[in-house]
Amino acid sequence: MAGLLSISEPNADSTTDLLSQPDTHKAAHTYSRDDIAQLFDLPLMDLLLKAQTIHREHFVANEIQISTLLSIKTGNCPEDCGYCSQSGHHRDTTKLQAEKRIEVDKVIAAAKRAKATGSSRFCMGAAWKHPSAKDMPYVVELIKEVKALGLETCMTLGMLDTNQATQLADAGLDYYNHNLDTSRSYYEQVVSTRSYDERLDTIENVRNSGINVCSGNIVGMGESRDDRIDWVHELLKMPKAPESIPVNLLVPIKGTPIGDKVLAEGQLSVLEWIRTIAVARICCPTSYVRLSAGRESLSDSEQALAFMAGANSFFYGDKLLTTGNASQSGDDRLMRELGLTKQFAAPRAPKVLPVMDAMSGHQSQMVLAD
Repeated sequence: MAGLLSISEPNADSTTDLLSQPDTHKAAHTYSRDDIAQLFDLPLMDLLLKAQTIHREHFVANEIQISTLLSIKTGNCPEDCGYCSQSGHHRDTTKLQAEKRIEVDKVIAAAKRAKATGSSRFCMGAAWKHPSAKDMPYVVELIKEVKALGLETCMTLGMLDTNQATQLADAGLDYYNHNLDTSRSYYEQVVSTRSYDERLDTIENVRNSGINVCSGNIVGMGESRDDRIDWVHELLKMPKAPESIPVNLLVPIKGTPIGDKVLAEGQLSVLEWIRTIAVARICCPTSYVRLSAGRESLSDSEQALAFMAGANSFFYGDKLLTTGNASQSGDDRLMRELGLTKQFAAPRAPKVLPVMDAMSGHQSQMVLAD
């Protein structure tokens, strides 16, 4: 028995220093790049234990936030992102059929279906470099209509300036997604039509408007672990870490430059993806960490490991923007087997300001965004 006990005694090796420190409550901004690298190097079971411990300090154990994603405008995007089938630069090779904006009533019907099946957040994505002035009334209407259903709202529409971010905030948008995708140094291998700093500028505009930030990455695009370390470090250099962090595994799409490269050379290990999820959870303890693209290829056991690593959000439904997703019936079965429960929606509540007309004395109310 003594021999068995000795197996579990902690090793004094430096790679476990972060595990043995009483710093599960360590502030995110105190993790240096070296700290993040040490986390990646931990034995996997030690890393998962630390991630799950921190997760339970900040979230209800076994509770999952579920989102549904709808493409409200598909294809012919002017950006040249090397992984994306929606890029107009790759349309001759991907053969993706472009679609115009979906009518508002069809979007609302989809949102109602999402709510009926248990989603608490409805995400809408458009293949734009940025929304145009004529698009803004459309997206504002969508936000208001979806919120009226009692759902949280999220949008990803490309770059935003300060005025556009303010308009979305005034409409009550809960989250805005704008992924960094990868590290600053690897970024030029991914896209050339938008700079890394432009991405950070949009995130800053969203943050300053009062909207929650959703910003993540795509692993498995040929980047190194150093790039994944740098991406986590970039999140920690922000004034506040994103409230929602999607950690995508590349779904290689034939006809895209990065997809073709990965299909030829081989995909990233699922365990490295799970390591990235765990490190994101540890370094951003109060953020939702979302399983996004790539989940449809995971076994039940691999998904269980991802939840153990601190993932507590995922997309529901058979399709993401243009790629497949795990089946809804399969998700329901897995959640039952794992004992996971769905989180209820908590959309931003509007602020009500009393207003009195100075001439007539008539009283009314003005609704303000958070």
